[in-house]
Amino acid sequence: MNKLISVTEYKSYGKVNITLSKLMDKYNISIYQMAKLTNLKYTTIKSYYNNSPITRVDLDVLAKMCYVLDCNVKDILDYTKPEEKDS
Repeated sequence: MNKLISVTEYKSYGKVNITLSKLMDKYNISIYQMAKLTNLKYTTIKSYYNNSPITRVDLDVLAKMCYVLDCNVKDILDYTKPEEKDS
């Protein structure tokens, strides 16, 4: 089992990226269309589409996007691990 490390001890803990643009582009859905289909604000969809810094992810927003795109949350969010430090 790996040693558990607190984020207070290890500052580089990776990043969660929003990959919504890949799916929307694949299905040729514009930000405007997605906003209409999900009944969400254009600016909300635009933020997710552009992978803009989002301080709080809304699970209801993700559920609506997954429903419209017929996908899973893991298709919209991607976790990138930090680079390993040499000991």
